Amino acid sequence: MAIFVNENTKVVVQGLTGDQGRFYGLRNRAYGTQVVAGTNPKKAGTDVEGIPIFAGVKDAVEKAGANASFIIVPASVAPAAILESAAAGIELIVCVTEHIPMHEQARIFNTLKRDYPKVQLIGPNCSGILSAGKCNIGFTPAEVSTPGNVGVVSRSGTLAYQSVYELTQQGMGLSTCVGIGGDPVPGTSFIDCLKAFAEDPETHGVIMIGEIGGTAEEQAAEFIAANMRHKPVVSYIAGVTAPPGKKMGHAGAIVSGNKGTAQAKMDALRAAGASVALNPTELGVLMAKALGK
Repeated sequence: MAIFVNENTKVVVQGLTGDQGRFYGLRNRAYGTQVVAGTNPKKAGTDVEGIPIFAGVKDAVEKAGANASFIIVPASVAPAAILESAAAGIELIVCVTEHIPMHEQARIFNTLKRDYPKVQLIGPNCSGILSAGKCNIGFTPAEVSTPGNVGVVSRSGTLAYQSVYELTQQGMGLSTCVGIGGDPVPGTSFIDCLKAFAEDPETHGVIMIGEIGGTAEEQAAEFIAANMRHKPVVSYIAGVTAPPGKKMGHAGAIVSGNKGTAQAKMDALRAAGASVALNPTELGVLMAKALGK
């Protein structure tokens, strides 16, 4: 099985007519994802290598059956694109756009929670989602994956890719990999993904990759302690050597005072029963051990 997306997911790409949107939209289609539409009000009626372009998401839903959106547009228009998808009835939105101001992210998060509670927003500033052998929306290089029974959730896109590769190296496969992004106000949290993995009968173990900054990992540790005893969790926290007050890569990866340190997160996860890797290459080995492979 998979979480959030599967072989029946039909994707509209908001930004398909741009260079990046075209590259990744066609790459996702080549993997087997049902990319059924793109949007551009100035190019409605045209197509991108056979994928029809509509004026807006509502048309893509009504005429092409889209039920998920892939947003790859500039930060200045990304918030409007998210709300357009939600208003059109899309319930899974993947927004990879970075540099959306934090106050805009907070506004979007609260608007979705209030007006569109069924919408699952992944991102922004994320790598997307891959259900191995079924659907890929975003940047994740599916070539390093094989279908299997381990789920991955990660703030870091690059480390998500590596963890999937490490699983493959150990002869294990992936159920779903979710890159939730490293911004301070993500649409989808660790707990959202852990809950879905906990309920998925074909996900037998979970890799969780966190970073310094914020308290999301500590909150996830509480969830793991209460709800994940039946499935092993292997974790890694990036940024062990980061100096306090220095942003490391993502907007949310910053230690403030004594909060958000790598050590505090690692301690919380160990106390919750998770195995903690000291470097990313250990993730596959620890998961294989946890599953008795």
